[in-house]
Amino acid sequence: MRLASLFCNHAVLQRDVPIPVWGWGAPRSRVRVALAGRSAETFAADDGKFLVYLPPMPAGGPYALEAVQVGGGRAEAQDVWIGEVWIASGQSNMQWMLAAGGESIDKTIPGVRMFTVPNTALPGRQTLAEAQWRIATPEASADFSAVAFHFARRLHEELKIPIGILNASWGGTRVEAWTSREALVQNPAMRAELLRFEASFFSGQLKGFLLDPGNQGIARGWARADLDDSAWPSMPLPSKWQAHNLLFSGALWFRLEVTLPPEWAGKDVLLRIGAVDKHDITYWNGEQVGATGAGLDETCWNKPREYRVPGRLVFAEKNVIAVRAFSFAYDGGMIGPANTMSVAPATGNASAIPLARSWRYAVEHDLGKANVLQPVAFGPGNPNTPAILFDNMIAPLVPYALRGAIWYQGESSVGNAAQYRELMTSIIRDWRRAWGQGDFPFLIVQLANFMPPCDHQPDSQWARLREAQLASMGETGVGLAVTIDIGEAADIHPRNKRDVGRRLAQWALHETYGHAFEPSGPLYTGMTIEGDRIRIHFRHTGAGLVAKGGPLKTFVIAGSERQFFAAEAFVDGSTVVVRHPDVVAPLAVRYAWADNPEGCNLYNEEGLPASPFRTDVW
Repeated sequence: MRLASLFCNHAVLQRDVPIPVWGWGAPRSRVRVALAGRSAETFAADDGKFLVYLPPMPAGGPYALEAVQVGGGRAEAQDVWIGEVWIASGQSNMQWMLAAGGESIDKTIPGVRMFTVPNTALPGRQTLAEAQWRIATPEASADFSAVAFHFARRLHEELKIPIGILNASWGGTRVEAWTSREALVQNPAMRAELLRFEASFFSGQLKGFLLDPGNQGIARGWARADLDDSAWPSMPLPSKWQAHNLLFSGALWFRLEVTLPPEWAGKDVLLRIGAVDKHDITYWNGEQVGATGAGLDETCWNKPREYRVPGRLVFAEKNVIAVRAFSFAYDGGMIGPANTMSVAPATGNASAIPLARSWRYAVEHDLGKANVLQPVAFGPGNPNTPAILFDNMIAPLVPYALRGAIWYQGESSVGNAAQYRELMTSIIRDWRRAWGQGDFPFLIVQLANFMPPCDHQPDSQWARLREAQLASMGETGVGLAVTIDIGEAADIHPRNKRDVGRRLAQWALHETYGHAFEPSGPLYTGMTIEGDRIRIHFRHTGAGLVAKGGPLKTFVIAGSERQFFAAEAFVDGSTVVVRHPDVVAPLAVRYAWADNPEGCNLYNEEGLPASPFRTDVW
């Protein structure tokens, strides 16, 4: 007799709707489920699975959830609360953990809790998501999705009730993987891809990856404490090694000598080396003390490492740390952040010794450039296989009652903007169909600015993808968090996850919970041509439009020749007027239409940025 893992200690259940609860017992046995003085009964099916619906209940707790099987057998969960539940999904910017950005909380927030679904890509539709609900303590929250945490924290601050997050995210994944087969076959283009995959299911070959040739450094003595590494070059850490003109994937060894206080000798210490992109093997005075990642695992590239070093290896004064970092694609290195790199006694209150400094390094394997990760052929193990993440990470959550979804994905779909709007429509309708709760809110993070700055790029694929995300708002209940002002030119993973989460919460608080907030920055609604100028109209202008930090930038205008000129633009009430002296008969305006339109500065008085847009379809 057991409850599904979603119904474990510290769970949050959705208020004000029927509450589904399921688990497994003896086949055809009678089962009674009780919570907060309410109960429901059913019979288990031939496979032992049971499902009941408890009546809607208001926010409150803590409660005990109990399932009892007539004739014997009982399962329960303690510290269960009723509040608001949201699913958070997408790729690496949603998966990005709080600690990976150097963030932390200094005290427990009992009203924020998260259930993180394990990354699995198995064949067939799964029924179990083996994980646990975790309270936002300073320790546990380090592994929380940063965006989802900040979203939940703001909702909790405003609503004063528990907020639960179902975190189902995986870096580098496409929207097609998160959509069910039933939905994909309704799309002609995706149906063709799906059928090709299914026809060749057993013929896939591993290709394109840079496999680890093996740890040769250990045989060379690179982990030993007595190695003379004085001839090795130095690199300031944290850093990607590509930032130091090492333009390849492969394996590097990093070494650092640290001097410890005499009183630390013989005592266990905690070694924190920050995140290592992708895998590491870590040594202390020649002995391995930890390792993370193996094979082609790409899920730990931004996870800060913490290893316990036994006291028998800890000496007064000289100690040597050696880290073998291996990356099979994209960037590599010890990427920190700096405040996650330190060594300190495992017990007591002694101050930690920072390890963010210059380290010696040596190249073990230069495997050449691998700037594009070639996936394993579609099938088990490849998270971009059509429908595989729906089957593995979404289906096991259905029909857990929830309020809505937040979605941060699209980087892996840049270049497919023409199809992306259809795919987003499919996944939104698909999830709503699966849950059967009507048109629940589906809130999208619009992609941030990225790549070298530019005021206007006519063929920007990032701009087209943002446009597709904006167009998804044609579906009922879809919201948008604009992040065009928080990106980083050289990093596809902006560190500012706080504003992303809070902007998602801003939309939810207004549209879902009825709070008197402006939900978004200005969104383009239309234009009027007024002689030699064009007037742009918006919604969500709030208390007024603002040109932040000076005259409006990144507006361009064109006539029938379709040649765009950097335009003069100014705020006029709740509109923007755009003109250029050389365009006497204007037809089109674009704003922030580039991969990274750095400097775009149209906001509303509430401090929320306008979404990039274009008035043409050229």
